[in-house]
Amino acid sequence: MLHSVLVMGILRIVSGLIELTAAILILLFNDLRSAMLINAILAIVGPIILIVTMSAGLIGLAGDLSIGKILLIVIGVAFILAGTLS
Repeated sequence: MLHSVLVMGILRIVSGLIELTAAILILLFNDLRSAMLINAILAIVGPIILIVTMSAGLIGLAGDLSIGKILLIVIGVAFILAGTLS
């Protein structure tokens, strides 16, 4: 389980660095079109990081949780993605 927590933490750090880099690029370009393009890329990266992070956590918990609970978590993540992408 410790390995899963490490992976989840590293992924969140990487996600934060991507967000900070995007913010710096938006400020450097100082152009609305470029800012919208960078924002669109972030809209794709965010859900990917979420899915990978949740997958790492679920793999770590797979032995401790029943199949029903894992299924409920997967459905919850699907709802989050559906809500953010629509």
